[in-house]
Amino acid sequence: MSLTLSDVTRIAKLAQLEMSEAQSAIALDQLNGIFALAGQMQAVNTDGVAPLSHPLAAHMNNIALRLREDNATETNRRDDYQAVAPKTQDGLYLVPKVIE
Repeated sequence: MSLTLSDVTRIAKLAQLEMSEAQSAIALDQLNGIFALAGQMQAVNTDGVAPLSHPLAAHMNNIALRLREDNATETNRRDDYQAVAPKTQDGLYLVPKVIE
């Protein structure tokens, strides 16, 4: 995939970025470089390569991941937070309908 200068200008406009012609040209080169790198990575044959659970798993056996217990550490304060809301129902914030 390759971008053109008009693509970069359009993306900048959608992102509400002001870019000069020189900045757009630099961005074009950088973005096309990223796409070229992604293309090179996609071309690598990965058949028979098992996915790793950790970047060092290929070099070190039995890596223990430092995971914490999934325990709630804070109290439920939903009622306190919703007390200032104009409208709530069943723990949800009620807002005006904006899409017809």
